[in-house]
Amino acid sequence: MDNGTNKTLIEINKTFEEFMLILSSFYDEQINKVPFEGSWTPGQIVQHIILSVSGFVDLMNGPDQDTTRQPDAHVANIREAFLNFDIKMYSPDFIIPPAKNYNKEELLLTLDQLKTQLNQIIPVKDMTKTCTGFELPMLGYLTRTELANFIEVHTKRHVYQLKNIYNKINHIN
Repeated sequence: MDNGTNKTLIEINKTFEEFMLILSSFYDEQINKVPFEGSWTPGQIVQHIILSVSGFVDLMNGPDQDTTRQPDAHVANIREAFLNFDIKMYSPDFIIPPAKNYNKEELLLTLDQLKTQLNQIIPVKDMTKTCTGFELPMLGYLTRTELANFIEVHTKRHVYQLKNIYNKINHIN
């Protein structure tokens, strides 16, 4: 595992820990509360991450091929877009979480399982290979390096969102 991959895995773990800590901070009855009009509930935000990361885990474990460009060619653009909290993003339909009642403990358990899976995949898979199981909207086929960075910054984006919702629900400035 090269230094860049190691750094990304460390950041993924830190981000997941922060995400899970914030989720743990909500009271059970707050998990399914809509904080403001047009928003997802905290449970839906977490389910969105679960759907997204589950898909990426499958993708990273799926078919691949040699990469014909720099394996990190899309990393800077992915990081720039997802870490710009001033822009509103819209989720593709296949990872929009259903409006239903979510259980905080089940969400936490699933997040922990996904983090474990990432820690089993990233150190052993060839991160320079392009994953060919699914083509992402507007990005195309990504390498495992790019997917790992996507997971990190996409989850960071929702850490930010979950913190804002926590503050709104609990009337914290």
